[in-house]
Amino acid sequence: MNANTGTDILEVEGLGVTFATDTGDVPAVREVSLQVRPGETLALVGESGSGKSTVALAALGLLPGNAHVSGRVAVGGTEVVGSGEDTLARLRGRTASMVFQEPATALDPLTRIGRQIAEVIRNHRPVSAREAAAEAVELLRRVGIPEPERRAAAFPFQLSGGQRQRVVIAMAIANSPELLVADEPTTALDVTVQAEILDLLRELAADSGTGVLLVTHNMGVVADFADRVAVMLHGEIVETGPVEEVLLRPRHDYTRRLLAAVPRLTVTGPAQAGSTAAPPTPEDPTDPASPVVRLRDVSVQFGHRAGAVRALHEVSLTVGPGETVGLVGESGSGKSTAARVALGLVKPSGGAVSLFGADLRRTRGRARRRLLSGVGVVLQDPVASLDARMSVAQCVAEPLLVHRRDMRAAERRSRVADMLERVGLEKKLAARGPRELSGGQRQRVSLARALVLEPRLLVADEPTSALDVRVQRTVLEVIAELQRELGFACLFVSHDLAVVQQFAQRVVVLRAGEVVEQGPTGNTLLQPTSEYTRRLIAAVPVPDPVVQRRRRAERGNSTALAGRGVTA
Repeated sequence: MNANTGTDILEVEGLGVTFATDTGDVPAVREVSLQVRPGETLALVGESGSGKSTVALAALGLLPGNAHVSGRVAVGGTEVVGSGEDTLARLRGRTASMVFQEPATALDPLTRIGRQIAEVIRNHRPVSAREAAAEAVELLRRVGIPEPERRAAAFPFQLSGGQRQRVVIAMAIANSPELLVADEPTTALDVTVQAEILDLLRELAADSGTGVLLVTHNMGVVADFADRVAVMLHGEIVETGPVEEVLLRPRHDYTRRLLAAVPRLTVTGPAQAGSTAAPPTPEDPTDPASPVVRLRDVSVQFGHRAGAVRALHEVSLTVGPGETVGLVGESGSGKSTAARVALGLVKPSGGAVSLFGADLRRTRGRARRRLLSGVGVVLQDPVASLDARMSVAQCVAEPLLVHRRDMRAAERRSRVADMLERVGLEKKLAARGPRELSGGQRQRVSLARALVLEPRLLVADEPTSALDVRVQRTVLEVIAELQRELGFACLFVSHDLAVVQQFAQRVVVLRAGEVVEQGPTGNTLLQPTSEYTRRLIAAVPVPDPVVQRRRRAERGNSTALAGRGVTA
């Protein structure tokens, strides 16, 4: 993308942000200065808690009331710091808009998707309700939502996490803003939809001159989409420059460490059985004698008659003791539904489910509670899984209170402190509430909560999606270490194929609710038999802007040939 010349659409000069908390003032951002020109994308990268999202929120005046802001922020010439809510309301949604990291915080759970998008349109443009509704459907189509007319009538809970994120993006681009602030806009998206969304945002920037402030920990996305990069550490910018310069010739040691931690998908070489860091695969991984969890010909259908949605169709998979099985596929492919079936949270319309050898559908009452106490769960959205009224320590301790009521308070506190330390969280964070933490920190709290009972099975639904690459590596090492120590099995749901390749011994590939391929990780990802799996692998971004530019050109050529009926 070529940046247009002209006045900066975003100007940040000497920005400082400090949060007042019950435990004292917490400085989050120190003397940050940056600019975004029309048609340009500036990527803001750094570890979880480095201040990236705080800068993004400050750009639109969205910081909470306990934030003290100094310095200057201007969007399209409008001063943000010190402006009243009326001025900021006119600014947001029209001149500037935002894609939030967690769609659960941006969508009204009680309002249909189409209506929410239409409201954004009508709040800023004089169009009729019918015109806004039609625009909403077209926006859903643009961001890759299947059957957009029907999905417009759905509620947020009826969509997958990735689909909800696409809805949030549709709302953000509804009025063709001059500035788009995107806080981890592709976190919940699979690699193929991620590529499509980046192409869409790139088209928006090229056609209407929209400037983009992109907050992300995905260096592949940075390489694919950004013009310039600013690297943050402890609330300060430590390096900035053109994307090729920063990613290929980094000057700062911290930037070099970030890039070294990026998981890379190996697509050449001999097929291997999977990660050497994880426990060994059982001798017969496809049908272990005593599987921890087994789904046999499981089908799931949501709704009835004409409005029914088929989520799974005759899916079979097993997870053996001490084994990690990766469940991959596009957003809406049924990955999370399969995981929820294994947890007993979704009742299948057909097939059988067993957990620790027991028929989950026939187990009731105390026996069911005892069975499920052996399962730890990390959900995709930490905001939805953590009680905002509790402290971090209380959130982690809750499973111990529910399932181990005879444990003494001192022992419980010690177990919680140990688990928080093992997932890389500082002791001082234990007294804070979940909403006082960054997205990545909240995800680590969810992991500590899931492992505090030392489960026999860990079901992890996108457990590293909100984590920067260095913390991601640390968390995966923690899971692998605890897995070796405790011997639990793991059903690992992810759209990050590089992480799955490093962590799982076997892979199950889902598409439209059906298994299209499964087998040892090395064989499946290095020698895929399905064209769908090959497309997934080809769409994985790498942290090299030169390679990503070539891939975009190849993708564009393939699309053009397909449009003329030519097979590339």
